[in-house]
Amino acid sequence: MPDAVPFSPDTAAAVARARQHAIGDLLRRTAARYPDKLAVVSGDLRATFAEFDAAVNRAANALGGRGLEKGDRLALLSHNSWQYAVLSFATAKLGVVLVPVNFMLNSDEIAFILAHSGASAMVAEDVLVPTAEKALATAGATVGIRGCVGAAQEGWEDVDDWWTVGPAHDPEVLVGDDDPLRLMYTSGTESRPKGVLLSSRSLIAQYVSCTIDGGMEREDIEIHSLPLYHCAQMDCFFSVCVYLGATSIILPGPDPAKLLATIAREKATKLFCPPTVWISLLRHPDFDSTDLSSLRKGYYGASAMPVEVLRELSRRLPDVRFWNFYGQTEMSPLATILRPDEQLPHAGSAGRASVNVETLVVDDENNPVPAGEVGEIVHRSPHAALGYYNDEEKTADAFRGGWFHSGDLGILTEDGYLSVVDRKKDMIKTGGENVASREVEEALYQLDGVAEVAVFGISHPTWIEAVTAVVVPKEGVTLTEDAVHAHAKEMLAGFKRPKYVVFADALPKNPSGKILKRDLRQQHGDLAQR
Repeated sequence: MPDAVPFSPDTAAAVARARQHAIGDLLRRTAARYPDKLAVVSGDLRATFAEFDAAVNRAANALGGRGLEKGDRLALLSHNSWQYAVLSFATAKLGVVLVPVNFMLNSDEIAFILAHSGASAMVAEDVLVPTAEKALATAGATVGIRGCVGAAQEGWEDVDDWWTVGPAHDPEVLVGDDDPLRLMYTSGTESRPKGVLLSSRSLIAQYVSCTIDGGMEREDIEIHSLPLYHCAQMDCFFSVCVYLGATSIILPGPDPAKLLATIAREKATKLFCPPTVWISLLRHPDFDSTDLSSLRKGYYGASAMPVEVLRELSRRLPDVRFWNFYGQTEMSPLATILRPDEQLPHAGSAGRASVNVETLVVDDENNPVPAGEVGEIVHRSPHAALGYYNDEEKTADAFRGGWFHSGDLGILTEDGYLSVVDRKKDMIKTGGENVASREVEEALYQLDGVAEVAVFGISHPTWIEAVTAVVVPKEGVTLTEDAVHAHAKEMLAGFKRPKYVVFADALPKNPSGKILKRDLRQQHGDLAQR
């Protein structure tokens, strides 16, 4: 076959524009197919897909008119809201990189994200503006655009003006498959979070896997109550609803009473919750008296579902099929799925690789281990991130051998079912949030009188894992639990603080001096039951 004749720049640009398949295009296409279908419900607001698309375009054009360009970063610090949904797609249409920020972080933690990401714009919810201003001052960040969700704040624009006025046409921006559109900060296993770069190709490939293996359809009516700053709620569920033309009901948080009432009122068919929230629903006094007959699909992830809870869900919600999603931010975030017919026969399993993913378990030399043996879980997939922002060393390590290394330890069965047996670098997953033990340890080491400290997770009936600290005081120093908790409150976001503090004379170590956290977990594993 003869070599292809190169196109002129104009022709190449026209072909690229015709082939564009980026996140912003998904909303436009859905709005063209189903303009009058209910897209988003948020509080008293009910918007069709045509109205949602117009609001997104106005917001994108407003940001562009204020000087924001493709490749710039916009940090978003807010609870779930209609404005959050609009901005997530407006930035995508403009080619601007969205930096979702965990609203539970303190100002110092947010300052690191602002400085590292180089954000030139920031949107904050009104109640979070004081924290945002402290973070901006600490970071020394030059942010030319400051938008506010909610009540007006001095020095901050009302973002509602962005999506209610101005031109409603699509911005003329060419966004390529692998142009970065998200910069997601994950605690990972380090003392500082890493910035994970995601592109349209990563995310859309993941949407396809969710749709096919997660049984998702246009007729779904889904409640989104978990934070949209998380990949799980935003990209396994909300963005897939937009892609398919399903209806999304946005709640500010997973309050069990509001969740139950919303299911009944909106006739919701689909719900994602981490195990902790499913447990809170089961234990709520309104559970049995609420009409949940519309619910047909239930999803969980972020941590393992206790088998007894899974059985109780199956018994009390007999018409609901359940899926377990396992993955991490670097996989956009889905990697494996345990499907409804596999829930009880393979209880506790993370399932099998989703349709666009290959999953292996390997040894330290990157060789696949035999079925039934423990190794590191690795993936190969278009879901995978572009890498870590401004960190070639960590990117090279994570993608060594042409596979993404998850840092989790697992076992594969002969027929491809994955069990996650440990975290390679002591990640704690508490209430659906990732906590790096090293970050908590470093904060506690700053308390006068601490000689040594080890932080780890123990089993907990509500939080699945509870952050636990064993502290060795310096000789001659008396420390109290209250002092440790007060210090942690000053240094760390609430979900990172130890729920249990134990004092000891020494920490168990191996001959090379490494702290044996496995021994500590065994020794203190029943703290929640004491």
